[in-house]
Amino acid sequence: MLHRIDLRGRPDVDPRPLLPRAAVDVTAAVAQVRPLVEQVRTGGFAAIRQATQRFDGVGLTRLRVPAEHLAAAERALPSQVRAALRECADRARRVHTSQRPDEVTTQVVAGGTVTQRWVPVDRVGLYVPGGLATYPSTVVMNVVPAQVAGVRSLAVASPPRKETGLPDARVLAACALLGVDEVYAVGGAQAVAMFAYGSDGVDETDACPPVDLVTGPGNVYVTAAKRLVRGVVGIDAEAGPTEIAILADDSADPVHVAADLVSQAEHDPLAASVLVTPSPELADAVDAELVRQVAATKHTDRITAALSGPQSGTVLVDDLDAGVRVVDAYAAEHLEIQTRDARRVAWRVRHAGAIFVGPYAPVSLGDYCAGSNHVLPTGGCARHSSGLSVRTFLRGVQVVEYDREALRQAAPHVVALAEAEDLPAHGQAVTARFGP
Repeated sequence: MLHRIDLRGRPDVDPRPLLPRAAVDVTAAVAQVRPLVEQVRTGGFAAIRQATQRFDGVGLTRLRVPAEHLAAAERALPSQVRAALRECADRARRVHTSQRPDEVTTQVVAGGTVTQRWVPVDRVGLYVPGGLATYPSTVVMNVVPAQVAGVRSLAVASPPRKETGLPDARVLAACALLGVDEVYAVGGAQAVAMFAYGSDGVDETDACPPVDLVTGPGNVYVTAAKRLVRGVVGIDAEAGPTEIAILADDSADPVHVAADLVSQAEHDPLAASVLVTPSPELADAVDAELVRQVAATKHTDRITAALSGPQSGTVLVDDLDAGVRVVDAYAAEHLEIQTRDARRVAWRVRHAGAIFVGPYAPVSLGDYCAGSNHVLPTGGCARHSSGLSVRTFLRGVQVVEYDREALRQAAPHVVALAEAEDLPAHGQAVTARFGP
């Protein structure tokens, strides 16, 4: 089911052009969504209502989900799902609380200090996708770090369903459980534009004020809209289809490896599942397991499309050293290490959104209940970007305090550099404080 890329005997070849990757044309999507984003900017609720009718088949009567629907969704939540969401949130809160950086003051010279403060963003728009699956867990992954960071105002947007005209009831229930009462029945690019520019509603209580930062995953049109509004607001990242890479040697259990590849392929026909191994025997055993497991799972067609697509495959390498080089080049959203001495191997990897070590840390644990965040960089962006965390919602502000004597000591250096850059007024702004 997985096509093979054989890199054995090719130690000097750059693997990046040869590795499987989902082909997602965000640039083309930008051209498609640009008119919609502009319509929402200028037309507000009317444009959002028109887009929602067109793309979701729902005639919106208002933007904001009434409080009684949030409460009803929470009451109707099955007890086992409620317990799971609470445990997910508790574990995430423990991990994310430890991420909050301390304020640090550095004494540069006597009488001169620089303090690094961390200030939360005032208002955040959190996007929760719909589509082929529903994601109450994504509510947790977005809301918890924002709350830990101290964000004052949180709004959630998620696509309405045709049956109810509201976002999925489990998404609404997760919002209610976390104390988020500002939820909008808006999806897609129009939701991102609404967050960026704000929108009127049927009345003042229905309006959506603009936000400072938009976070959360979505399809290519959501990603394109985030690219368009970046600069008007901050964004977390341009998320693409989900990815799993597994670095495994002959000690790995092919049942586990196949199950984990299938679990990510379940998300989307464009999802990427990549096995990197020096063991052809393991690759053969995993292929056999995939045939068995895919036939027995619920979303067979979707999973088959993902596993047989050009974004998925098995990469054969000479040894684990070569495997580490390949997964580092791939920079997966999720990377599993299923090898002997897996922790030691994991610590050699520099580029991954999240690393799952050993046979008992599957990616699906991280999707829900590891305590880590599942909003992670895709498409190789883990080479330069991080997953969602408390720091996503914080801004570093440097506070400079110098007394008269400390400034006097620095003055000759400021003047020298100002004159070297032909900016004499910069130097004069210092010398003016000490008279002629």
